[in-house]
Amino acid sequence: MKVIRPLILALAIAGGFFYFTTWRSNSQVGGLHPSTWLSHPAQVEITEAAPGESLDGEEQNNISVYKKNIPSVVNVTSRAMTFDFFYGLVPQEGQGSGFVIDKDGHILTNYHVIAEARQVEVTLHNRKKYKATVVGTDPPHDLAVIQIKAPDLIPAVLGDSRNLQVGQKVYAIGNPFGLAGTMTRGIVSSIRPVREPNGATIDEAIQTDAAINPGNSGGPLMNWHGEVIGINTMILSNANQSAGIGFAIPINTAKAVLNDLMTLGRVRRPALGVRTIPISPELADEIGLPADYGLLIIQVTPGGSADSAGLHAGTERAYLGNTAIMLGGDLIVAIDDQKVQDEDDLSQMMNNHRAGDTVKITIFRSKKKMDVSVALGEARQQV
Repeated sequence: MKVIRPLILALAIAGGFFYFTTWRSNSQVGGLHPSTWLSHPAQVEITEAAPGESLDGEEQNNISVYKKNIPSVVNVTSRAMTFDFFYGLVPQEGQGSGFVIDKDGHILTNYHVIAEARQVEVTLHNRKKYKATVVGTDPPHDLAVIQIKAPDLIPAVLGDSRNLQVGQKVYAIGNPFGLAGTMTRGIVSSIRPVREPNGATIDEAIQTDAAINPGNSGGPLMNWHGEVIGINTMILSNANQSAGIGFAIPINTAKAVLNDLMTLGRVRRPALGVRTIPISPELADEIGLPADYGLLIIQVTPGGSADSAGLHAGTERAYLGNTAIMLGGDLIVAIDDQKVQDEDDLSQMMNNHRAGDTVKITIFRSKKKMDVSVALGEARQQV
């Protein structure tokens, strides 16, 4: 009996504690007594935004650029064959973007989007699909032109990438991760040379923080007016997705080779037909040149463009370190009034031209400054 009484008392205390701390509060919260808080209003009242909220100027421009360009942007699907682990052929599919450049169905995209493809298919904004033919490729510039036969195509407007400024607003439209018709916005972050994964260099690549992801390759980068100023081509990221650093090929680089791509299927690389060395202020002072920058011609290719135009190579043997060079040749300081300081400048200017173009080359011959017109020839290799 002495043992049972304390046990009964303990159970009573525990039961009372449970009632007041757990069961009673859960019953009230859990809706066992809803009459204390639940109401049934005759009409539900919510807070709504005012109808017809007007868009600001920036939003209106965003919408205008999108509506203007989305009919021109396409999805490009390429199908190729590759080998599996057991060296068996298996199909492989890749996706990218592109944009219509004329009513004949020519579409500009990246070379790496359609490289080694056995079949290329284009999906328009209206979701209609067409088989595409590869018309021309330019692997060094990562450019390609494909063509479809489709009615009522709307070409994109090609702008000018020469005078882009860091800070300009830009738009990218494409199909990232297969999400068709996606537009992102950013600014021009920088203009710089960039080396692509295949080893090719993009001169004056447009760096942007507009989100560019896999699937955007080949799509247009546009300015505030909706004009195409670049072709989105690559991102700098460890995660294979946008990290705020994307790059586009300047549209002027593409415009310089479009005629060749569409008529010949390849690009006739222009060349001066010279070998040169870059001139620094120290070297110019040492050998007595009239300018402290430029490219000194040490050899002219017989029968080449420079030879035909009358440019002179050096005739006096000298040594630059352990390398024999020829001094006394013409000093190139500008092409079409643009300053030339090294081989990169020359290469960039050649990329903006094609074989057959005539350029004005400013040189120093001895102490005399003069302009010479040179018809660019076709290079068998990059110059």
